[in-house]
Amino acid sequence: MKRDLVCTVAAGAILLPCTAAIAAEVKVKMSDLPSAVQTAVKQQSKGATIRGFSKETEKGKTEYEAELTLNGRNRDVSFDAAGNVISVEEEVPLPSVPDAVRAAIQKAAAGGSLGKVEQVKENGKLFYEATIRKEGKSSEIQVDPNGVLVK
Repeated sequence: MKRDLVCTVAAGAILLPCTAAIAAEVKVKMSDLPSAVQTAVKQQSKGATIRGFSKETEKGKTEYEAELTLNGRNRDVSFDAAGNVISVEEEVPLPSVPDAVRAAIQKAAAGGSLGKVEQVKENGKLFYEATIRKEGKSSEIQVDPNGVLVK
């Protein structure tokens, strides 16, 4: 009995840091966002419909995301607590991406079906994400502007 308790405590001590490192996205309201983020959201959402907000803390860093619809397409903007834009993910039609990107996405999707394609600007870098479904499984690829697979 005592040994079981020691094992349980030891397992908890080992697993607790692992579970704390897993990020959990939580839906929030505009009023729950820091004032700097609220101001930034108002600037970034001009002409868009706001679908919702979320908050995520990972490795001690908190990010806030505004889920928007602009011109009929999804656009998600992430902010740090100071209201700085961290990333912008914008749904784009496949024909609008550079030829090299389109070719890489179509090659990766061969034999499957292509879901949404997004143009992502994150920390000053531009890349494209595509959701692909093959053999009943969904995956996501990332392609740089030159058509090179990054993920």
